Amino acid sequence: MSNDFPLSHEELTALVKKFPTPFYLYDEKGIRENMRRFTKAFANFPSFREYFAVKALPNPYILKILKSEGCGGDCSSLPELMLCDKVGIGGEHVMFTSNDTPAEEFRYAYDRDDIINLDDITHIDFLKEALGGKLPDTICFRYNPGPLKAGGNAIIGKPEEAKYGFTKPQLIDCYRAMKAAGVKRFGLHTMVAS
Repeated sequence: MSNDFPLSHEELTALVKKFPTPFYLYDEKGIRENMRRFTKAFANFPSFREYFAVKALPNPYILKILKSEGCGGDCSSLPELMLCDKVGIGGEHVMFTSNDTPAEEFRYAYDRDDIINLDDITHIDFLKEALGGKLPDTICFRYNPGPLKAGGNAIIGKPEEAKYGFTKPQLIDCYRAMKAAGVKRFGLHTMVAS
């Protein structure tokens, strides 16, 4: 892969004359090549799927390209869920991780069989209430390793200071409770710093 800009100076000048500025210019070939290279790096894990953070670029055209390359959508809000739905990304190809989540957003994700990733222990009872006592067959929990993850800095933060995630003891209790309540499959999500 070349690090060169994909257009010549003349081609870019012609675009500026044709389209009012400012505009965004995306390199579809580059996006596809990078996604294929990334996926290949995880080829030893046949069920691997990348979940693209929709909030990073909520552009339906880009999402369609990523979908065609096997990506799912990582969503944190109702508009992001709806955008994935509109471009045909759904079910287990959507990971919904949200905090301070309204009941309607949990219902929307549940109705489409998206994976619900609970941000903290208080979400369990709220989710049950939002879904009328039901629970999804698959549920995911966000784990915060706290001081187990050494390090951190002013830019990425320190896990023990984060407001999100289950502690290890909470995870164990919640997995047991959810299994007893009928949940069949579980996921574990962690973001060591943000």
